[in-house]
Amino acid sequence: MLKILKYSFYDLIRSRWSYVYFMFYLMLGIVLLFLNTDLSKAVITLMNVIIVLVPLIGTVFGVMYYYSSKEFTELLLAQPLKRSSIFLGQYLGVALSLTMSLIIGLGIPFVFYGLFKSNAIWDFSLLLITGAFLTFIFTALAFNIAISNENKIKGFGYAILLWLFLAVIYDGVFLMFLIVFEDYPLDKLSLFGIMLNPIDLSRTLILLKLDISALLGYTGAVFKKFFGTNFGLIVSTIMLSVWVILPVLRIVYISKKKDF
Repeated sequence: MLKILKYSFYDLIRSRWSYVYFMFYLMLGIVLLFLNTDLSKAVITLMNVIIVLVPLIGTVFGVMYYYSSKEFTELLLAQPLKRSSIFLGQYLGVALSLTMSLIIGLGIPFVFYGLFKSNAIWDFSLLLITGAFLTFIFTALAFNIAISNENKIKGFGYAILLWLFLAVIYDGVFLMFLIVFEDYPLDKLSLFGIMLNPIDLSRTLILLKLDISALLGYTGAVFKKFFGTNFGLIVSTIMLSVWVILPVLRIVYISKKKDF
């Protein structure tokens, strides 16, 4: 698996799209830090970009890499190699290359800005950690969709639909549900609903870390009471890890059962 991971990683690192992805975050970090005097506002702006863009890039890259390397994958399947090693190596290669572009692209401007001398380093660290989690989550989901669909058009369509649902539609449906049943106690249900969406969970963690939960009213107070504690942070981290582990386990399961 390590050899396949290394090959996939270096293959993507040499890709021009990886450089574009890296340069985008590098320029974004430079512009936000050196043209903005408030670090909290810079982190919030970065959060809004990362929460939407990272899942989209992870989804598109995951599907695109699987279909583009399909012939090479079939060649590997003819060799005495474990199927799980092949697909896990490719998945980790994609996820690690995207995560590295994100961390280095945003890390360089923050280092030169002298962020490590301020308390904002913790907010920035949480931003990078959630970005890395989202990359691994949506890359794994993309591989699941691609493996399950031989048709490239269907695969891309389902992947974009998944991203659109979790990034946009889910929030609207969940908000409508809360409005319709506002007369009922929905505190625990709200917390459960947030955890069912990794994008919402990541956004909530960052907003609460920035201590602007007061802007969310009563809902923010409920979230602050849970997510603002060490127990809430541990549970949230576990939930994000579960969002990574379950799709990865399904990749292993499908790869063993699927007839290529």
